[in-house]
Amino acid sequence: MKVLVTGGAGFIGSHVVEWLIHKGHSPVVLDNLSSGKRDHLPDSIPIYQIDVASDEVKNVFKEEQPDAVIHMAAQTDITTSILHPEEDIRTNVLGTIQLLSCAKEYNIKQFIFSSSCAVYGDHKGLMNEQTPTSPISVYGVSKLAAETYIKLFYQLFGVPYTIFRYGNVYGPRQDSSGEGGVVAIFIRNMLLKQDPIIYGSGKQTRDFVYVQDVARANEKALTSALNDTFTIGSSQTLSINDLYHLLDGKLPGNYSPVYKPEKDGDIQQCVLDHAKATKYLNWTPSVTMHSGLDETINWMKKTL
Repeated sequence: MKVLVTGGAGFIGSHVVEWLIHKGHSPVVLDNLSSGKRDHLPDSIPIYQIDVASDEVKNVFKEEQPDAVIHMAAQTDITTSILHPEEDIRTNVLGTIQLLSCAKEYNIKQFIFSSSCAVYGDHKGLMNEQTPTSPISVYGVSKLAAETYIKLFYQLFGVPYTIFRYGNVYGPRQDSSGEGGVVAIFIRNMLLKQDPIIYGSGKQTRDFVYVQDVARANEKALTSALNDTFTIGSSQTLSINDLYHLLDGKLPGNYSPVYKPEKDGDIQQCVLDHAKATKYLNWTPSVTMHSGLDETINWMKKTL
């Protein structure tokens, strides 16, 4: 199957591309390389350096005639979404509509969308696909809006879809600078013998899921005809303080975490029930937190 992967040179997208190749598919990448890197991909993979909201996207569909779309391109930074909400709307909403219009015109067999647990806002306890959505960040609002358009294009035009709401994805190639993922930032700081920064009390919890498990979920959805939404996580919760202590055991040093005020739009708790994905997609996370951290540490040691 020929699969157009938007954001395919990015952290998660490049792992999806690798897994698609492993499973015998033919990925094509669309990525403006604003955060993605060409060297994340094999040289043989075609890449179109185009913004997902650009009209040029139509030419890619005309040229490549993909069978399916895995839409991972996004503006993901929470702080940027608050300071420049128009960027979220342009990339996360208008970009999605652009792709949906092309998917409709070219009779795409499956449209797979990367959403986020940010659509839920703050909830206590295990969250699943039926948990009410109430985002507290502009980013979460933009993802929820994109989900709504995807469902509408199915209802009006029959564009088949799968929506994935991820927990906190981590692993090799995750950005460790600025507003990157907390796992990558902590590991980088500790390898450089710098004190990690924790925003808020550190008691806020996350559901960490390894990037290769996420890649497997995307490939499994290619043949799904469910037109449905799935939460993708480990179904286990870990506080930011506990994450620090885990890494301190793997990268011992004289660290003293620096606590700073919590960020606007930062949720306090996230743990996702993956039972539905297990039942209908035969997907379960296979990489433990310890193994995933070891893989990420080993990768980052080679890149610093």
